[in-house]
Amino acid sequence: MTSAHPEHPLAAYLALVFGILCIGFSAIFVKLAQVPGPVSAFYRVLIAGVVILPWWLAGRSRRPGPAPQDLRLIMAGGIFFALDIALWNTSLLLTPAANNAPLWVGLASFILFHERLSKRYWLGLAVALAGMMWLLGGDAYRQLRLSSGNLLAVAASVFYAAYLLTTQRARARVDLLTFMAISNLSSVLILLLVNLAMGTTLTGFSHRTWFALAGLGLVSQLGGWLGINYALGHLRAAPVSVWLLAQTVVTALVAMPVLGEYLKFNQLVGGALILAGIYFVTQGSDSRSIQVPE
Repeated sequence: MTSAHPEHPLAAYLALVFGILCIGFSAIFVKLAQVPGPVSAFYRVLIAGVVILPWWLAGRSRRPGPAPQDLRLIMAGGIFFALDIALWNTSLLLTPAANNAPLWVGLASFILFHERLSKRYWLGLAVALAGMMWLLGGDAYRQLRLSSGNLLAVAASVFYAAYLLTTQRARARVDLLTFMAISNLSSVLILLLVNLAMGTTLTGFSHRTWFALAGLGLVSQLGGWLGINYALGHLRAAPVSVWLLAQTVVTALVAMPVLGEYLKFNQLVGGALILAGIYFVTQGSDSRSIQVPE
């Protein structure tokens, strides 16, 4: 059953802002955990799944199951997401907290999203990407070189863009909890296989590490992606992907008290430009919401 939504979907934007705030903490939790990227990625989805799966099963009888085509899309989305966060978490351990994949996520996403977009949208995109370059400072130019960390970030961004595109299509027909439960389960299985193949250690961590992993699963994954996936069911994928660049601003702000990485002038200017770009993108995008099952 679908429901009609207002022309200006305020609830979807509020959910998107909430999700961005939550995933803005993900780089901090990964750095605090100090475990291999695939390990933190595995516990990120596993801990979230412990909450999502029973929640979904409790109301499953009231929800229609996804069609075979949608089931394949959801499972593919889970695989893309698993590969994204495994690579992204690994790249984070090689770079400062604010210098990570969102720059490449934006670039890859816009290549894959074939939507007719206004001039104001493209202006916003240009301003937001300029803001990313300002925020990263001199490192933005060094990132253009093919170091191992940058290659991991580029690869992660491709899988991230694929996940967003798959989410947009599947969420148009599948309710939020069903999508989240199946996608998350797919991610857990893939990341378990990755860790087993790599021979990584999944136990014996310190209390600080477990605390960081719990935050990664409950805040960044559960809270963050419930909000973002809700928004992706109501908003177009291309403008949402620009909004997701704001997670870097959140990370930079959180890194000050947690990691002692204080803001520089270029980060202040870059953050302001990213927010200005998001404003232009929102004004220049089709604001009509998508009718989806809740």
